[in-house]
Amino acid sequence: MAAKFFSEKNLKFLLYDVLDVEKVTQFDYYQDHNKTVFDMVIKSADKLAKDLLWPVFEEMDRNPPTFENGEVRVHPIVQKILKAFGEGGWISSTVPYDLDGEQLPHMIADACQFIFAAANYPASAFPGLSDGAARLIENFGNKELYDVYVPNMRQGLWQGTMALTEPEAGSSLADITIRAVSTGSEYYHITGQKIFISAGDHNAAENIVHLMLAKIDGAPSGVKGISLFVVPKKRLDKAGALVSNDVVTSGMYHKLGYRGCPIVQLSIGDKNNCRGWLVGEPHNGLRYMFQMMNEARIGVGLGATAMATAAYYAALDYARTRRQGRIVSRKDPAQPQVPIIEHADVKRMLLFQRAVVEGSLALLLQCSRFVDLQKVSQDTEKEKYSLLLDLLTPVAKTYPSEMGIQAISQGLQCFGGSGYCDDYPLEQYYRDARIHPIHEGTTGIHGMDLLGRKVTIQNGRAFSLFVDELQDAISKAREIPALGKYAQSLEGALEKLQNVTHHLLSLAQAEGLEPFLADATLYLEMFGIITIAWQWLLQGISVQKALGSDCRKSDVDFYQGKMYTLRYFFGYELPKIKGLIERLMDDDRLTVEMDAGFFND
Repeated sequence: MAAKFFSEKNLKFLLYDVLDVEKVTQFDYYQDHNKTVFDMVIKSADKLAKDLLWPVFEEMDRNPPTFENGEVRVHPIVQKILKAFGEGGWISSTVPYDLDGEQLPHMIADACQFIFAAANYPASAFPGLSDGAARLIENFGNKELYDVYVPNMRQGLWQGTMALTEPEAGSSLADITIRAVSTGSEYYHITGQKIFISAGDHNAAENIVHLMLAKIDGAPSGVKGISLFVVPKKRLDKAGALVSNDVVTSGMYHKLGYRGCPIVQLSIGDKNNCRGWLVGEPHNGLRYMFQMMNEARIGVGLGATAMATAAYYAALDYARTRRQGRIVSRKDPAQPQVPIIEHADVKRMLLFQRAVVEGSLALLLQCSRFVDLQKVSQDTEKEKYSLLLDLLTPVAKTYPSEMGIQAISQGLQCFGGSGYCDDYPLEQYYRDARIHPIHEGTTGIHGMDLLGRKVTIQNGRAFSLFVDELQDAISKAREIPALGKYAQSLEGALEKLQNVTHHLLSLAQAEGLEPFLADATLYLEMFGIITIAWQWLLQGISVQKALGSDCRKSDVDFYQGKMYTLRYFFGYELPKIKGLIERLMDDDRLTVEMDAGFFND
């Protein structure tokens, strides 16, 4: 495999030129950092990824976890990874100084997470899950919970998880049945089952700490009755030793891809001896868990982008070296064959991949920027960034997940028959990537979330703020002759988005929720395409500024490549919204009216 799985030049272009990450160091919270520090952090992340994660990318897939005699055994490298990430501060990179963290901007921390996921997504999931679970305890748990669990999780000794899904309650969390019974003490007795728990059990950590949703007996029905608990695989006894907490792995799933990280089924409290400790207040569990879920959704988008990025660079390397055929205008068989990158259709496939992955990465780092600005801003500005982040989270999760699969598929196509074989990594990327539109909320769920909730937040304020962001970019791009055409295209697309949104909201009032949300997935698709066009226009503004200054030949090639990719997105991808708009504006209620019985043969 090629050693290159991401572009440091592109990553720094986005961080420094497009998003101006250095600007956040003007705020007191980030004032200890500067560009030199950021470069060192990125360099360290790159080295860790190349030395520890990348070498076992294929090996972890070929030798997946095993489940024998009730024990889940993972690749031995996982223990080294957790230790290295813990000792290196990677599991606490954004944690405040007063909690022994690095207090890095999320833009830099997420850039590093992108590097790790591009090198080996399944391996990067172990420390990533611990980070999210620890943050829930930090933000909502009491000091006792923090002291027992968080330091061990942050140091890579204990594994953290998010335990939501049950056999009869996947996306419908209102239907969870796992019970929590008060003991009159500081803990509850927990009983039930959880399924599809990533890193839910393995032998590379001393303990597994589940952040688990459950319902206290007598709680209100539905989501209002859900509470959050810390439920460890092992608990501390009075002497401080780890003992069984009646959390048993009852099965492990065998997966299409993403094989290096085990996903398990848990039986909890079969012996009525499982203890769980309440996090925060009763019946607020879903609100607390949504913090980790939203972070995880951004993480899924980042992982999908990283995986598709690595696939793109593998395809690019192959296209540069594989010789096949001749240019159609020069078919002289006496002439040598040309690298396939010289063929127009291969360039189209590579441009598609680059347009997807670099547009997606720009959006995800834009979301990270909103997280940073939300953290350091006050009042109205803080609310602004919070609303933008809420609105964009379903897009940032879904566009890279869905389009990442298509990008990898085009990368595999560049390899021809070789891509279908395991001699090259594309078949593994293709399998690994298929999980992303499913976990942390399916694409359909996120479509309904965007249209049914996020667009209408505060009477449409989040949507209005999004429109303002795009109009600001359009206004700036109009002042640059090379971008005028694309500014006009985005302006037209934005106007169409506003019209479709207004039409669908009117439909909700006239016909109810079912027709309103029936094609929410298509609305999300259209919204995503327009959002990525915005990100490409922002990149175009930075590119034109750079080209207007003195720069090296290699930099000119990079910027020209950016402009061709921008042109590709506006010429090939943005026009796809036309068909989506036609469907969304149609009054045919096909999917609502179709009777389930009509599927019978």
